[in-house]
Amino acid sequence: MSNPLVEGEDYYWNEQGYVVLSERHHLKRGYCCGMGCLHCPYHYEAVPEPRRTELLEGRAEHEG
Repeated sequence: MSNPLVEGEDYYWNEQGYVVLSERHHLKRGYCCGMGCLHCPYHYEAVPEPRRTELLEGRAEHEG
């Protein structure tokens, strides 16, 4: 049985009312799920191209 998600640590609600999984949650999972999650710490390694490149470019613009 998996541990329940903790609001504010594993996820938060965005302005549109959607659940956003945190980097902490992804690190606990241990791999990229391939869905293009906002806080993916695995550089979207399981996201198919061309979406992966788009996500990486968007992250670079945001951080840059």
